[in-house]
Amino acid sequence: MKPVAIFRHSPGEGPGYFATFLDAHSVPWQLHKTDEGEAVPDDPGAFSGLCFMGGPMSVNDDLPWIAPTLNLIRAAVARGIPTIGHCLGGQLMSKALGGTVGRNPVKEIGWGTVAVADAAAAPWLGDIGFFDALHWHGETFTIPAGATRILGSLYCPNQAFLMGPHLGMQCHVEMTEALIRLWNRQWAAESAQPSASVQTPEEMYEDIEEHITEMRRAADRLYAKWISGLRG
Repeated sequence: MKPVAIFRHSPGEGPGYFATFLDAHSVPWQLHKTDEGEAVPDDPGAFSGLCFMGGPMSVNDDLPWIAPTLNLIRAAVARGIPTIGHCLGGQLMSKALGGTVGRNPVKEIGWGTVAVADAAAAPWLGDIGFFDALHWHGETFTIPAGATRILGSLYCPNQAFLMGPHLGMQCHVEMTEALIRLWNRQWAAESAQPSASVQTPEEMYEDIEEHITEMRRAADRLYAKWISGLRG
């Protein structure tokens, strides 16, 4: 099988549990370190699927890799090569497919419930109607024309969309405890006051194993459905 290409846009925002899942299911993958200046491929045909991770930048920033990434996503979707995006990755997918990305009414940081918003989620999530996911964003995407919104939250209604085999997410289902603790080193830099939508690091660590277990149940369903569409 051709490998899944995983695009990292920031050193601290690697594939996390997504890579663990691929390994457990014997799916080969390659990490493309966009943050280290690696060129974005022109042709998605060398890969069975494409995965885009998060990052602290905006998809609206004038960065040299954003336009090639948008082109790559469009090319993959046109050829039916499954794409998946986490947070910034979901925003990249939305923008590539005709959506827009802008400021969310509030920052959303920490654990928060996302709920199924459409019956189209059933093949992806089965009987899961809602679950806690990790959030860390100030911007969000609109749902592209032709896509279906499948998840929403109280503070950000567009948490995930589907377009055929392609899944764009605002929330982070790939998180591990190590990643959460790494990101919390930058919590103060967010300049966000604790609120209903913003948790402190200490709040994130409360019952963290239970939160991760619940999120993994959803992540396993989403990732299993996604890899079922990979192109040999």
